[in-house]
Amino acid sequence: MKKAVKFACMTAAVALLAFPASANDDLVKMSQNAADWVMPTGNYANTRYSELSQINKDNVGSLQVAWTFSTGVLRGHEGGPLIIGDTMYVHTPFPNIVYALDLNDDGAIKWKYEPKQDPNVIPVMCCDTVNRGVAYGDGKIILYQADTTVVALNAESGAVEWSVKNGDPAKGETGTSAPMVFKDKVLIGISGGEFGVRGSVTAYNLKDGSQAWRGYSMGPDSDTLMDPEKTTALGKPVGKDSGTATWEGDQWKIGGGTTWGWYSYDPELNLIYYGSGNPSTWNPAQRPGDNKWSMTIWARDADTGTAKWVYQMTPHDEWDFDGINEMILTDQQIDGKDRKLLTHFDRNGFGYTLDRESGELLVAEKYDPVVNWATEVVMDPNSDQYGRPQVVAQYSTDQNGEDVNTTGVCPAALGTKDQQPATYSPKTELFYVPTNHVCMDYEPFRVSYTAGQPYVGATLSMYPAPNSHGGMGNFIAWDGKKGEIKWSLPEQFSVWSGALATAGDVVFYGTLEGYLKAVDAETGKELYKFKTPSGIIGNVTTYEHSGKQYVAVLSGIGGWAGIGLAAGLTDPNAGLGAVGGYAGLSKYTALGGQLTVFSLPK
Repeated sequence: MKKAVKFACMTAAVALLAFPASANDDLVKMSQNAADWVMPTGNYANTRYSELSQINKDNVGSLQVAWTFSTGVLRGHEGGPLIIGDTMYVHTPFPNIVYALDLNDDGAIKWKYEPKQDPNVIPVMCCDTVNRGVAYGDGKIILYQADTTVVALNAESGAVEWSVKNGDPAKGETGTSAPMVFKDKVLIGISGGEFGVRGSVTAYNLKDGSQAWRGYSMGPDSDTLMDPEKTTALGKPVGKDSGTATWEGDQWKIGGGTTWGWYSYDPELNLIYYGSGNPSTWNPAQRPGDNKWSMTIWARDADTGTAKWVYQMTPHDEWDFDGINEMILTDQQIDGKDRKLLTHFDRNGFGYTLDRESGELLVAEKYDPVVNWATEVVMDPNSDQYGRPQVVAQYSTDQNGEDVNTTGVCPAALGTKDQQPATYSPKTELFYVPTNHVCMDYEPFRVSYTAGQPYVGATLSMYPAPNSHGGMGNFIAWDGKKGEIKWSLPEQFSVWSGALATAGDVVFYGTLEGYLKAVDAETGKELYKFKTPSGIIGNVTTYEHSGKQYVAVLSGIGGWAGIGLAAGLTDPNAGLGAVGGYAGLSKYTALGGQLTVFSLPK
């Protein structure tokens, strides 16, 4: 086991050393340097783990604010900065400003890029005007704007080197996700599932922005980039045109399955991993069938986009349990054997562990005890229900029918975890997961499709999970091999920030009230907290500069949970049901946009 743990500690480094020769060598070397944070997820494995240990569980209680920076923008600040050498790159929500800050000069602005976008894109953005960060590669900062324009900026000067349009806001297509650079390509997703957008991921050549390939979530094999015999689902070939076979007529053309989450990569396997979102519309009666390949974990070849394997977590989704959350890659031992694992905390409330090479399902367990829409995921490969959740009729919005209010469904549509990334420590072999402890009432209704108009078809209300601690969130430690919660910290509101684990045996996360918190990685004991000016939905980041470790986080309330405050909404059913559920937030925080950087005293 010690050998396995040591190997897990070096997962990212070993994988990067094995990176193919054709890769972007500069980025590979840079990502091995713990002093920097060179990609939105920290590393290709999406572990959000740092080897820095100057700040540790013994001294983290002495943290203090080192410096701050106002972004000049309100609305929700998701994602986090990049740190590359002496420069920090900070992004904002719409209008998607990018700042390059000089770490040698108290964060002075080296350059600023502010795109000119049509503000008509704002009403087309489902759940706030968020942006989850920029990427770096080949001397370029890659920005994905709300209007779906992908821009490559010179990292030194901020000058535009190329730009390309990835979608059409007039059809409801928008850009909120962080790009990721793999080898000589940059991967871009698409948002807009609530507008009947058909999801896709697109790889653009990093050098000039030309399109290399595009893979859709549903459609014929030529669109999904599937081989009917070689692409597998739970070990079996998917068959011809599996992306249309479970849709009625041409409904797949407006089928949802958008791809606005996070992307990971195994260089040894040359596979990219990501999740596709909910099918359109939210009224399940209008789209009979499994609605493949929405709600699916994808493994695609980085060079060609060809799908190697898929696994659909929530067939025929009836609750908007988007499947876009991050895929975390680890190398661990299971039953004495070294396995290349993928762990995913889905919105549907199940924590999944799969073999990332074959797509074999190893673990599927609830990571919040209140999850009730399904009893279990069947794990018997010989069963015709293998890999499928077993839906409870009482909570089935499809079985209960249109215009019927199905009550007490747990989790709510925003899931047991939304896009806020979890983290993994190879020292403890535990995942640390920010969660939502929220349930809902859900009433579907008939809706017609019009390009560029909302295509939702359900009314929701959300509230804290009943018969529990009264709050709307937990921060948990999870054993991904056993599918068990090791410890759980209750929070008054959902934990909507991305977490960070470090070699100092500390785990950081932020709260919707605005606290940055640090806890002991082994026990969960709170070691430090500090209230920033606004609610935190950003991801905690760490870096080292001039021999000193820093921790940085964006605060700025918003996102789906904070949409009431961010957009000034008061109708409890507005914000797809979130406004009423999170109305109490206004007592604890207000709008703002600020970066706060922490360090130990001199």
